[in-house]
This record gives sequence, structure tokens and C-alpha cells, in this order.
Amino acid sequence: MTDPIQTDAELRDALNRVRAEVGKAVVGQDGAITGLIIALLADGHVLLEGVPGVAKTLLVRTLSRTLRLETRRLQFTPDLMPGDVTGSLAYDPRSGEFAFREGPVFTNLLLADEINRTPPKTQSALLEAMEERQVSADGVTRPLPDPFLVAATQNPIEYEGTYSLPEAQLDRFLMKLVLEVPERDAEFAMLRRHADGFSPHDLAAAGVEPVLSAGELAAARAAAGRVGASDDVLAYLVDLARATRRAPSLRLGVSPRAATGLLAAAKAWAWLTGYDRLTPDHVQAMLLPVWRHRVQLRPEAELEGVAVDQVLRGIVQQVRVPL
Repeated sequence: MTDPIQTDAELRDALNRVRAEVGKAVVGQDGAITGLIIALLADGHVLLEGVPGVAKTLLVRTLSRTLRLETRRLQFTPDLMPGDVTGSLAYDPRSGEFAFREGPVFTNLLLADEINRTPPKTQSALLEAMEERQVSADGVTRPLPDPFLVAATQNPIEYEGTYSLPEAQLDRFLMKLVLEVPERDAEFAMLRRHADGFSPHDLAAAGVEPVLSAGELAAARAAAGRVGASDDVLAYLVDLARATRRAPSLRLGVSPRAATGLLAAAKAWAWLTGYDRLTPDHVQAMLLPVWRHRVQLRPEAELEGVAVDQVLRGIVQQVRVPL
């Protein structure tokens, strides 16, 4: 048993080692790896979007191993019921009574695969558990484990038989991370590993080692929460949020919850990079992943081929940065 990590510097170093350990199994997705770590520090949930085969499942499984956290995978289908997600009462013939059987949400990292393939009623059951961090059944409230992170995946190229998440539900995800097809060199490195015997089903053989415990992650989250923010930086963040509500290309700007989410993510990124005070650079670095799924384009902007990220980058360039 190793000694628990104590100082902020040691915790930061350990989380950087987490990135390196995940990189032993997942190639070419450094941004997504960092994004998931920031979501854990900021106590938020993540929407993962990417075509099939870009290592979304492997990413979550590998991260959970490096953090000594329990993980479960739930494949969303059109016939999935809310009780299949949260758990339900079941009759126990031995006791002659009904007992609660925990659903897959009772874990630390839940991979909700293809969340948009299940009906809204089942989506709502998961999203309620995400928001409340608890499940209620038969008048009894049962808290979910801490930490609790949902990484929900969406396939951006298939829409037949899907149920798009409404804006109010999308707003409950802290970040949307887009996993692109790796560059040529990264894809070559991935094939080289597979040619040398790497198996995504055997992470231990790949050399992926646990780095942090749940208690140490809680200490890192607390340290990230202590990052200071001046009035000028907070006013800058408010100005950015208000600019999305006035942008001519957007019919829906970000909510106040989106502003608090950006603040939490920016503080986590600031702490992870060794700062004890928030700067406009930290806010700008986190703006796209935290806000890209919370705004909506006007139909005419979509017809013109305008992209959400393009609009948000334009807003960052237009809003005055505090000195």
C-alpha cells in the first residue's frame, strides 16, 4: 500500500501520470483524456461524440483503471426501461419481500453508450440521477457513489431510430468532447501496438497501472475548487455568456448554468496547469467543450454551413479581455 498523496503538487503530478497511463491504451485522443480528467475535477458529466471505432469505450475503461474506480457500461436501446438504468424493486422468494436491486448507475464511471437510441422516459431517468446524484424508489432515496461521472456517447452520423436530447437535458452535461479520427502518425502508432500484441480487453498486459484512489481524487477536486477568481475575470465570463444570447447566428445562447459550468471547468484547468488564480486564458481554453452543446444555430446559419465552434470562436475574439 503506497502512502496517500498529500500536496497539491503531488496530486497534479499524479493526474498528469493518469494522462500518461491512459495514453498507453488510447492513442491520438489527448484532448478527450484531459477533458475527462477536468470533468472529474469539476464534478461534471461528459458527452462523447465520435464515429464508431475512435476508442470512446476504451477511453472510459482505461481512465477508471488508472483511478481505481468502478466502471460499468450500459448499451442504450429503444426497449430499455428506466428501471434498467436506475434499478427497481424485485421480489425475493427467500425472504418473501420486495428488495431493491441497484441499476448500473450505482458505479463511479458509467459509460452510457448511444444515449440517443433510447426513448425520452429512459433518458430522463438517467439525467435525473446525474443531476440529483441519487435514486428514489418506493419512497426511499439512495445516494449514488462519489465520485459519479456519466460519459454518454452519441454517433454523429446515424439519426434513424434515435431520440435527440432536448436542450434542457444537454445543459446537464458539463462538457461535450469530440473524438476525431486520429492523424496519420497516431493511427500508425495504434496499429503498431496492435501488431505487437496489444489487446484492448487486457489493460493490465498493456501496462496500465492504477495511479490515484477515490480519496485522492476527492482531495484534488477540493484543491481545484479553491482556485481564486477576480471580479474582472468573472465579469469577462458573464460578458461571454451574454454575447452568445445576442449573437445573430444563434437562436439559443447559453444559460446561467452554462456560465457556472465554464467557471468550474476553467478552475479545474487552471489548477491542473499549476495556477492558483483564474485567468482569461483558462476561460477561453474551456469555452468550446463546455458551451458547444448548449447553443443552437438559427436555421439560416445552418443552411449557410456555419458551425457552432466557429460562432463561439468569433465571440471570444469580439469580447474585450480584461487586462
